Amino acid sequence: MQSTSQPPTRALDSVTGISRKGLPQGTVGVFGAIIIGLSVCAPAYTLTAAVGPAAQEVGWQTPAIFLAGFLPMLLVALGYRALNDRMPDSGTSFTWATRAFGPWVGWMAGWGLIAATVLVLSNLAGVAVDFLFESLAIIMNDPAVAGLAGEVWINILVCLAFMAVATWISYTGMTATKIFQYITVFFQMGVMVWFILAMAFFADPNPNTGVRAVPELSWFNPFAIDGFGAFAAGLAVSIFVYWGWDTVLTLGEETKKSKGRMSTEGKAAMILVVILLVMYVGTATATLVWSGVGEDSYGLANVDIAENVFAAIAHPVMGPFAILLTLGILLSAVSSINTTAISPARTLLAMSHYEALPPSIKKVHPKYKSPYVALLWSSVVASVFYAVMRFLSEDVLWDTITALGMMVCFYYGITALSSAWYFRKTAPKEGGKAMTLKVLLPGLGGLFLIVTFVQTTIDSFDPAFGSGSEIFGLGLVGVLGVIVLLIGVVLMVIWSRKSPRFFRGEVITRGDDSDGTIEVFDDVAAPLGR
Repeated sequence: MQSTSQPPTRALDSVTGISRKGLPQGTVGVFGAIIIGLSVCAPAYTLTAAVGPAAQEVGWQTPAIFLAGFLPMLLVALGYRALNDRMPDSGTSFTWATRAFGPWVGWMAGWGLIAATVLVLSNLAGVAVDFLFESLAIIMNDPAVAGLAGEVWINILVCLAFMAVATWISYTGMTATKIFQYITVFFQMGVMVWFILAMAFFADPNPNTGVRAVPELSWFNPFAIDGFGAFAAGLAVSIFVYWGWDTVLTLGEETKKSKGRMSTEGKAAMILVVILLVMYVGTATATLVWSGVGEDSYGLANVDIAENVFAAIAHPVMGPFAILLTLGILLSAVSSINTTAISPARTLLAMSHYEALPPSIKKVHPKYKSPYVALLWSSVVASVFYAVMRFLSEDVLWDTITALGMMVCFYYGITALSSAWYFRKTAPKEGGKAMTLKVLLPGLGGLFLIVTFVQTTIDSFDPAFGSGSEIFGLGLVGVLGVIVLLIGVVLMVIWSRKSPRFFRGEVITRGDDSDGTIEVFDDVAAPLGR
């Protein structure tokens, strides 16, 4: 019933408190969601940034670690799909963990997602800067131009410019974002297929070795990796490459209605993870075939090229067409900055909407229907973080990738466990299939990721971890990861004192799937409808 004293302010579910947030509905279909997901994951950017660090940890088993990283992603995806079909909400991990485990765990899950995205946004901008100057060097036929990316102030200023342009595109709304992504995704995917085939079959072999390596079954065997520490470190990098597919599910309030049992965004997410598996394992294999794991100028054990492998091998592999690869990676990074901002902006929007953050963050632009305040916050924080990290670490890209993997393990693990806990009572009544897909497999994936998070965090305090950067004798990656989480804890405690309703469970109620049908309706009047 509507109040006579106030007009309706938002749609609210009578049991859970979950409600709509003013985002445009029915603007994205399955194909559009897949394109946006590919843009966020940015295979061209992701692989040039990840193949080197992964190979540094596991050598010839780089394809195996990408396979190993896919398994927990698949298990987590099952949990995400089940939760999204039940509770489509732009807050995803934050909202679902709050329903399953309460407001404090939910808040930290949301913070993990936001922190991971800030880390990757800074990394994306850094890669975009590198490949901008690589492209200019090729066009101008002057290798010295590429060196400008190493000048700290030039690097930071260009990075900020990329962030500003990408934020503006996201600011104009989902339709403009989708059109921009079609162009960049098709270009980068086409170039990457060409590059993979060239490394595997057509290009002259690595001039330092004179031969192509012959793929072996051991390359695809995770058990051939030497030690759990190396496996966990490599897995953190592997999880980084798959990170971003869940952005598709943050569009749950904006996608078109599905005609089948699975939601539009659920279909897109499952198709996306399969595409990524084929692309990543194929690229890792082809790169090993051409580069090998030696310490020569093009070998994957060469620490000098680990941050940006494709920049080093593009010209010997593709010759005069290397400009297409550098442009493809540049566009991949730039477009991914744009779409990656979708996820934290919508999580921030949801957290603000449910009173877990200041109310000013939840503003949606009246014309473009974008959460513009949340977008601006995401962009500003990522820009500042990148500038600070560029001064702290010469290998900022490598270190942020490893720290990102830790954050992803953290909030993906919580989300997967949320599925297992939320459906624990109803899934057994639905049968073995529901029990397996909603509880057992997501629970297994969640536990695996939490264990990986703990192991990687412990190992990352070793100064030799990651790029080798350190602060006061402690590994920079470990310090960075712990500081990021502690900042979240501090902010959570501060806001819980200022606005306690969410933390008392009065906005989103803790519960499980036995609470009853979740039905968002539009006739609620009070600011929180309670």
